[in-house]
Amino acid sequence: MLHIPGEEGGLSEAAPEVNNQDLLDKLAQKTGNAPEDQVPHVVDEASPSSTSSFELLDMDSAPAPYREVQPHWFFCPRGDDNTTWLPFSRDDSDKLENALNTVGDKEGDEVVIAVDGERYDVHVRERKRYAVYWEQDPTEVRRCSWFYKGDKDTKFMPYPEDFCKRLEEAYMVAVTLNEWKTKLEFPSGETVILHNPKLIMQYQPIGLQDEWQSSPSEQTRPRTVKRGVCNITVEIPEGEPEKVDHLVFMVHGIGPACDLRFRSIIQCVNDFRSASLSLLGSHYKRAQQDGQVGRVEFLPVNWHSALHGDATGVDEDIQRITLPSISRLRHFTNDTLLDLFFYNSPTYCQTIVDTVASEINKLHTLFKQRHSGFNGAISVVGHSLGSLILFDLLTNQRNGSNARQGVLSGESFHMHHDTLQDTLTRLGLQQYLDTLQAENLDLESLALCQDCDLKDLGIPLGPRKKLLNYVRKKWLSEDSKNRAGRLPPGIQVQPESSSDQDGNQSSAASKRRAHFHRAQSVTSAVEYEYFDVGIGQVSINYPQLAFHPQTFFAFGSPIGMFLTVRGLKHIDPKYSFPTCKSFYNIYHPFDPVAYRIEPMIVTEVDLEPMLIPHHKGRKRMHLELKDSLTRMSMDLKNNVFGSLRTAWQSFARIPVAALPPLDEANTTIENDLQESQGTCEEAESSESAEQREQPEIKVGMLNEGRRIDYVLQEKPIESFNEYLFAIQSHLCYWESEDTALLLLKEIYDKLGVAFEQPQQ
Repeated sequence: MLHIPGEEGGLSEAAPEVNNQDLLDKLAQKTGNAPEDQVPHVVDEASPSSTSSFELLDMDSAPAPYREVQPHWFFCPRGDDNTTWLPFSRDDSDKLENALNTVGDKEGDEVVIAVDGERYDVHVRERKRYAVYWEQDPTEVRRCSWFYKGDKDTKFMPYPEDFCKRLEEAYMVAVTLNEWKTKLEFPSGETVILHNPKLIMQYQPIGLQDEWQSSPSEQTRPRTVKRGVCNITVEIPEGEPEKVDHLVFMVHGIGPACDLRFRSIIQCVNDFRSASLSLLGSHYKRAQQDGQVGRVEFLPVNWHSALHGDATGVDEDIQRITLPSISRLRHFTNDTLLDLFFYNSPTYCQTIVDTVASEINKLHTLFKQRHSGFNGAISVVGHSLGSLILFDLLTNQRNGSNARQGVLSGESFHMHHDTLQDTLTRLGLQQYLDTLQAENLDLESLALCQDCDLKDLGIPLGPRKKLLNYVRKKWLSEDSKNRAGRLPPGIQVQPESSSDQDGNQSSAASKRRAHFHRAQSVTSAVEYEYFDVGIGQVSINYPQLAFHPQTFFAFGSPIGMFLTVRGLKHIDPKYSFPTCKSFYNIYHPFDPVAYRIEPMIVTEVDLEPMLIPHHKGRKRMHLELKDSLTRMSMDLKNNVFGSLRTAWQSFARIPVAALPPLDEANTTIENDLQESQGTCEEAESSESAEQREQPEIKVGMLNEGRRIDYVLQEKPIESFNEYLFAIQSHLCYWESEDTALLLLKEIYDKLGVAFEQPQQ
């Protein structure tokens, strides 16, 4: 590996501006009047062996005057790896350069510049880049002007700043005096030969060569040296618009990795953000030019690290009981699949929900601080288990009036707001109101009554069982929630009781709990309308978000399956989230974890999911071919039936005694053929008619009456074997441009911005 001074130590000062005094100093150094330790030693002429292959360039042309190199700022994407360097956008690089020119590199207060859409802060003096919205080790930043690349390297790498400074000084002397073919020897042993302005090579000393290299010829291969970022092949990203139109929080699913490359949620959201920026430039180009469109900011929400951190100690507890065999598979199971079971545990479900809500609220606060002028809407995205977490969280949000518009399985019911009359009316037992009021019974005292008490009042068996079952379930569920909400996460609620001297429980509360548990000990259908949350969730304290989301997007979501497992068979079409008015369920057709939502709302109609258009504005070719073949087979079938009918009519005209009368035969056969043909024609036109009618169908209020289920188009290679691509299908959403475009279209449609389909 090439050893460069300053690679391991601190970075040196940036190169100063060139003036006449600097030029005089360089000329003095050229004649040997300056100490050698200030600049590289300059040999007047390189050895013939090292320059013989570089004499073909024409050096007779007049030399160009010296111009100071324009530096560009680069950064390391990872703190533990300094072999990968990426350029800042031109806008960010200019901001960093202007800040450095203003304050200089001398000691003083740190200068902080926000870059990358204000998601990172660069400390200019320290040369470090810090993440703002998530935890990440600081990474190195360089002000780069000289680059190198070996024969086997794929891209140029930047030199450290002190090395760049020394190269620039020597280059200025060579250009000013028009003296080339000089060799620069650095104290560390590296040798740089300046053949001409366009050909500069670096040689590594033999002692620092890689001991695994196979031959001396490989050891002496030079590295190409280039001056300025304009002379190397590098893609400098476009700067992001400062204006943010919409903010989106993205919650991951099970495990620490989000795709097959085992990337974190931060890396996947970065890719999704980049895809959205590209799509804005292609599908909202005119609106961008007119200043109507800025950008959409996507921020990751990480809850896995909090669940598996030292605070919970769950990993240590699981590790103690884990078998030693197949250790890698068990580690994967403990780190990934167990998240599903943790979410169904009251203890860890509370931790997960609290982490998601607190992280979203924290990110929201940070974003508002850094974007004080932001007045756009906010949406949330959940992938896999993350979508279920958001679904449960949004179900338990409270709006201004603390009232819900419908529930998932019936009307909403709050025991503390209903009266005895309301309850009896709901159950169809209003005829017993006078009887209960005569005994001064309300809902609280009714929950303490037993069957014999109501029997003494003359209430028949059926009504009293119905009444007691309803009131006890609802009242005790509310009481349990109130007590659980006052306890810290992880503390189990113990039954409260008062004991006499003999240790016997005597309180009325203990009696009603004991009776309630006896009533629940039998297996029966769960009535989810009795639960405050309405969908069979774990009884925990659901925190509130600091804002009302505009839209909830679910990627590869198991929400439908979990609702069904919880015992919910139907979602009331009138139900909507208390604070979120739009909901999209987006899935890949081969995703093994995804389930639909619309069949739980509209049970009388078999609706096909809405097909998400390709981001280039067409169906994929193999899907078009499939549809064409379907239409061809239907046309062929219709032609066959038509030919059979014509042939039968010709055959029926032959007077054969064994045949029935001609009119009767024609009538019978024609009717049969017409019925068959009519069936085919109906089947042929059913698809187009269904597609015309589907957008007009109201699918409940979860998405304001619009369609909810949206399916991606599978790729051609995926259609060959859907089982082979099943896992990949569940992890494809982060890189799907079709998914990103659907989000952008929903966001900007509500902003009234026209969508543009790019020309093919």
